Amino acid sequence: MSSSISFLHIQSALASSQQLWMGPKLLTAASSLRPHRHPSPSLSLVVEAKARTRREDRTARHYRIRKKVEGTTERPRLCVFRSNKHLYVQVIDDTKMHTLASASTMQKPISEEFDYSSGPTLDKLGNLSMCACGGLRLGEFVDLKLRIVEERDVAKKVGEIIAKSCLEKGITKVAFDRGGYPYHGRVEALANAAREHGLQF
Repeated sequence: MSSSISFLHIQSALASSQQLWMGPKLLTAASSLRPHRHPSPSLSLVVEAKARTRREDRTARHYRIRKKVEGTTERPRLCVFRSNKHLYVQVIDDTKMHTLASASTMQKPISEEFDYSSGPTLDKLGNLSMCACGGLRLGEFVDLKLRIVEERDVAKKVGEIIAKSCLEKGITKVAFDRGGYPYHGRVEALANAAREHGLQF
């Protein structure tokens, strides 16, 4: 009898020391070992949603696409990256990890043709009558040049340039990697222009 009592004392002492050492882990383990009871009305279950940014969503989509799309020597991967101002495209051989061709809106032929060095530009053209202020009299007209550069037109030019550079190097077939972006707008315009100029997707 005394041995069983001493054994219970030792067991309780070990449990208390383990509780002090493990802290919350022991409490959660002990609570999970207890028989299940219905929760009291005061307790509630809180579910936190995992908030992700649009960039993280795009990166996750790109990872899923990259599992399916891989560039080879015969059929390299045409990869698109889109920022707020610019558009970049590369033709990549994933087996050798080489970039075979590239084009972007920062290259001189495109930036000079569209005046696209720092993104879409607005050159104002039209007749504007101004009131008498700052030395201008009523009825004076100022000519302003207005030219709106469509982003799709610039994307078409990038698609044309990348298609020509690929055909010069003997590349006719590519695997299109939209980079997690929706197939819409600039990405769609670039792909259509590349197809029109001889690339097979």
